[in-house]
Amino acid sequence: MESISDNALMHKVKNGDLDKLGLLFERYKKVLFGFFYNMNHNAEASEDLVQNVFMRILKYREGFKGDGDFKVWMFHIARNVNFDHYKKTKRQHAEEIEQWKDRLGDGLLNREEQIEKDEALKLLELAMQRLDDEKREVLTLSKIEGMKYKQIGDILNCSEGAVKVKVFRALQALKEEYSGLQTRV
Repeated sequence: MESISDNALMHKVKNGDLDKLGLLFERYKKVLFGFFYNMNHNAEASEDLVQNVFMRILKYREGFKGDGDFKVWMFHIARNVNFDHYKKTKRQHAEEIEQWKDRLGDGLLNREEQIEKDEALKLLELAMQRLDDEKREVLTLSKIEGMKYKQIGDILNCSEGAVKVKVFRALQALKEEYSGLQTRV
């Protein structure tokens, strides 16, 4: 079943084979969780938002045309779910991201190096939280989710060139925030 494309699975869901939605859920639950977690920094809310995306996919399955990439269509829905969540809860910036720690070290660092890495990570997380939603979203999609600029352009309804500019500006803003935080420490 893994060989069936996302679009083919979604067409089956659209035509009434609702069990196939479970396969799409299994393929994308971690990707969507990561997206929501990096946007909202709340694991419990991120799990709920992933569920909401698939509820909307089921509800709006007739809107899937299949002429584009399923992942792009799904991320349009995910962005709307996140926006609705933001409006409803006025967003809560809370916990630090434990997953980033795994990306920075292999556990073999000595204690002093680990403390420095942890401090740098905290500053990076804080700098990321201080970015506006658009910049944080474009960095999450490009740098954390690893999406291609073309896909991000499809999601944001802009050209690939515009995405490159947005990513560049977001990285510049992140560097400025990070540098500003470093000088305060």
